[in-house]
Amino acid sequence: MKKYRSFYRKMEKKIKCKLQFDMKKKLTLLIVLLININYFCFAQPPQSSKKADSLQVEYITKELELTSDESDKLWPIYNNYKNEIKSIKKEDQSDQLVLEEKFLNIRKKYKDDFKAVLGTDERVNKLFVAEKNFTEMLRKELIKRNINREGT
Repeated sequence: MKKYRSFYRKMEKKIKCKLQFDMKKKLTLLIVLLININYFCFAQPPQSSKKADSLQVEYITKELELTSDESDKLWPIYNNYKNEIKSIKKEDQSDQLVLEEKFLNIRKKYKDDFKAVLGTDERVNKLFVAEKNFTEMLRKELIKRNINREGT
């Protein structure tokens, strides 16, 4: 009977060791996954943003029928304008009226710079309309893709 007790105790110790080892493997795997999840979650949005930006440049260039000289002068100014718009969007958006007023002030600020490159107020207004139309097209396309993804 004593032989069996010692045998069971030895087996019990081996099983505990094996369980502890398995738990360590699982814990290590979990930690590695949690550390790398940031890479998988945040790796793609900048690419899609860059792609959308390049599509916007192409769209506006086509809509305004920009020459290469106009294009070279316009895009650095437009990028500064867009960066200011983005910084406003990051602010508190609880008061929509104040937010829209800030957007309008930035447009007014850059209107003369755009006019210096584009030549007329009509083309400057066409730039703002093209920007709005592109944003609306992009929004509709994203909604369409989300609907297709959910339906599949």
